[in-house]
Amino acid sequence: MTAVVARPPRRGRRRGDGRDAWLLVLPALVPVVLLSVYPLVQGILLGFTGAKAGLNQPVIFTGLDNYTTLLGNDLFWSSFRIGLVWAFGVTILQFLASLGLALLLNLDLRLRWLARTLALVPWAMPPVVIAIMWRMMLNPTYGPVNDALRTLGLPGNINWLGDFSTALPAVIVVGVWAGMPQTTVTLLAGLQSVSADLHEAAAIDGAGVWQRFWHVTLPALRPVIFAITSLDLIWNFNSFALVFVLTAGGPGGKTMLPALFAYNEAFKYGNFGYAAAMGNVMVVVIAAFLFLYLRGQARSRETR
Repeated sequence: MTAVVARPPRRGRRRGDGRDAWLLVLPALVPVVLLSVYPLVQGILLGFTGAKAGLNQPVIFTGLDNYTTLLGNDLFWSSFRIGLVWAFGVTILQFLASLGLALLLNLDLRLRWLARTLALVPWAMPPVVIAIMWRMMLNPTYGPVNDALRTLGLPGNINWLGDFSTALPAVIVVGVWAGMPQTTVTLLAGLQSVSADLHEAAAIDGAGVWQRFWHVTLPALRPVIFAITSLDLIWNFNSFALVFVLTAGGPGGKTMLPALFAYNEAFKYGNFGYAAAMGNVMVVVIAAFLFLYLRGQARSRETR
């Protein structure tokens, strides 16, 4: 009996398969390039020009002039510090509140399905609607928040969004409420993937509720926690619509996030090139956050 030797596939066929794969990916790739990559490249290039608003305005290449001017702009760096306080404050408080809510929704309680549905309500609302609703709730004259404080015998004439000392904390609270659903859903999915056998084994060994949470639940949730907090930090640093409708950066710039500052520079004062340079600085910061996120994800895969 003669042995039949299989021939290796031809190289031409592999190249054809590669072309077929690119043809399949192309319909999804074209919108990404047109709607994401192209505007990003245009924005980066615009940051090196002196482009201004107006018809027939010449676009002159200015090199690093926008960035040298930006280095001396104390107002922008102040907005940058406010943006970091906002991003980290919202992300940390959002995680703590979402973790508590996810632990509660993971319990076998009556009407749990209803509680889970209500927890998703802020996710279904546009940021502009959320901001308008909270502006009404925090209104110093007829807002229900001040009415509740007056009912409890506390000072009920606080201008939450108009006072220097309360504007940023109030906006952070609104940001936490608006961003909780996606964090809660992610953590709840992570909790449901934790094996019940681990908790039973720890309980047999004499571990209490807190010990099981600290030594079983949290280690199992670590990859999920790192992923969602990293993404939340990036999303929160990029926030615009919520704060714009709530305060528009006021009072006195106390809630002026970098995105709001760049928006005002572009559409109030018409300095498109200078505003694009601010956007490029923000892109660098977001890219750094994204690098740390991807690096952490790679490390978590290596430790599995």
